[in-house]
Amino acid sequence: MHENRFNMKKFFKYFAFGFFVFLIYFGITTYPKLDLISGFSAKSMASGHFLDHRSIKTIQEGDNDIPLVRLAKLGYDGTAKMGFASVYGLKERKAIYREGLGVTLINDDFDVTTPYEIPTRTQIKRALPFPYGDLELKDTFFSNIDYKKLNAVVANAFDEKGKKDKRTRAIIVIYKDKIIAEKYADGFNKNSRILGWSMTKSITGTLFGILQKQGKFDINKPAPIAEWQKDERAIIRTSDLLHMNSGLEWEEKYDKICDATKMLFQAEDMGKVQLEKRAQFPPNLHWNYSSGTTNLLSKILRNQFKTHQEYLDFWYSSLLDKIGMNSAIVETDMAGNFVGSSYGWATTRDWAKFGLLYLHKGNWNGEQLFDESWIKYVSTPTNTSNGNYGAQFWLNAGGKFPDVPRNMYYASGFQGQMVAIFPSQDLVIVRMGLSEEFDFNGLLSGVVSSITAKSTK
Repeated sequence: MHENRFNMKKFFKYFAFGFFVFLIYFGITTYPKLDLISGFSAKSMASGHFLDHRSIKTIQEGDNDIPLVRLAKLGYDGTAKMGFASVYGLKERKAIYREGLGVTLINDDFDVTTPYEIPTRTQIKRALPFPYGDLELKDTFFSNIDYKKLNAVVANAFDEKGKKDKRTRAIIVIYKDKIIAEKYADGFNKNSRILGWSMTKSITGTLFGILQKQGKFDINKPAPIAEWQKDERAIIRTSDLLHMNSGLEWEEKYDKICDATKMLFQAEDMGKVQLEKRAQFPPNLHWNYSSGTTNLLSKILRNQFKTHQEYLDFWYSSLLDKIGMNSAIVETDMAGNFVGSSYGWATTRDWAKFGLLYLHKGNWNGEQLFDESWIKYVSTPTNTSNGNYGAQFWLNAGGKFPDVPRNMYYASGFQGQMVAIFPSQDLVIVRMGLSEEFDFNGLLSGVVSSITAKSTK
């Protein structure tokens, strides 16, 4: 009996020591991340639910099926239009849905009763088929397309039932303005709004092309930021920001606490985060991918307008609604800035319209939104990017996808969102999904190879 009591004491002693070590380890490695985990989860849940009507179960098993993020417990209040998330009951975060603005991750200081402005939206009904109007699609047969191969390539991009390897949610292929292939995973369809993540950067960049065509902005002049005028940052041009080679400090790694994660899940004014960073290198000498830079560009855009309402309206009236991306919503931060780096939502067909605008060199159904020279600007490799980046667009000039035409360029987002533009093939391919570990080279090259050079309808 005495020996058993001794062994029990010994057991509890070692257990207590092990638990103490675990608490230290948890405190050092995980606890600081809880605020970010809860923030990501609350924002993801609220956006998925209120923008695309997904259930909590669908969001938990899909959008939030990410290491550590899986730890979060989700909830929502349909009346207050809020989403909640916490980890082990700790670090609860809230995200609020507001009509016209989407979902904003908020802190305890945010006053949800404060009146707010929303973008003015315009939906023009046109008696034309996709992509320019609202009529039902007409079947179009192209004699130069191997439809059997095309459909097999597209089908192969989706998971077999019960598997979660490829995690594709939607694919659409547009050739000569006609949809030649379109497929959705279970639970998704042509009306499903899907988050484009960093594809939103390409939208933000496009607005500068539109302003420049209107004669209201010159990207080659120093960035109009008052706080930089008395230090070495005064020579940074808006073009340097668009190219991601401003030389400013920034760290972007989503598996740790860094500038990008703190900005997206803690900052009230996301554009201010990059604005306050110091210069590490002279501009145009060091390419460094930065979501903070794009949110700074969104802030610069805001300052071009006399009122906040004009800024809100501009994104839609000059671009999104102009090309019929009526499902699109770009969400705002707590300060009222569009989160131009990451939070653009749209249906797959509407994302394809954005690609078609570039395929047609800025011309939308006869109206020139930006100069043709803008295409060359965004698709020319940025200095020191190894041919991988232009101006808020990614490029294949460096051969990232070896079996894909080198002049293909694309909008790209976290977890493998892509709008790929093929100037020489008159082709746009959109893929939406939940995994970057996906064979894009196989999908893109397979679609291209299913189309021969000559075509007749």
